[in-house]
Amino acid sequence: MQIIIYLSLGFLVSFLGQLPLGNMSFTSTQICLQEGFKKAWQFAIGVALVEMVYLRFALTGMDWVTQHRIWFLALGWVTVVLFLVLGILAFVAASKQAGEKKSIVLKNSLHRFLLGLMMSALNPVQIPFWFLWTTTLFQMGLLPAQRIAFNVFTIGAGLGTIGGLAVYIHGGNWLVTKLNTSNKTLNKIMGIIFIATALLQLWRILFKPFV
Repeated sequence: MQIIIYLSLGFLVSFLGQLPLGNMSFTSTQICLQEGFKKAWQFAIGVALVEMVYLRFALTGMDWVTQHRIWFLALGWVTVVLFLVLGILAFVAASKQAGEKKSIVLKNSLHRFLLGLMMSALNPVQIPFWFLWTTTLFQMGLLPAQRIAFNVFTIGAGLGTIGGLAVYIHGGNWLVTKLNTSNKTLNKIMGIIFIATALLQLWRILFKPFV
């Protein structure tokens, strides 16, 4: 019974965390539209695996993270620069796009599972997200400091991430197809999301670097 509770908690927190529109969710929709469901699911699994690694840091590596915050701050700056560049390139691609071409993020031969790993790894926002939730669950007594509880919670979180992205893979595909949205418009939306994420990350670095 306890295992089901830990699994359900992990799934619910991660699933709800994936629902707001972001880089990962929108990219999963684009991959589905332009390359098919199989590659979109490969991307989602890659994203989920890295999220599970970040969660394990939050659960068992809090002391290490506290002592090495500078590394996560540096990763934050890398994210700001990378996402700003990708956002600008997406707008440039949209302005020059005459036909239905792939988005700037998908113009490569990289396996979509590896793309999911890379994009998720360069998303340090997950770290404070999981710190906040795991601390809350500890304080509420819903998640004990036990290895089995941590493992089951992490598995549930991975499933929740995949479940949240599945909403965008299938629901996003249905919606975009229904609205007959062009790739040019999708590129513009992707550009807005990347730039907004970069600015949010910049705000975190400047005003809440270690929260």
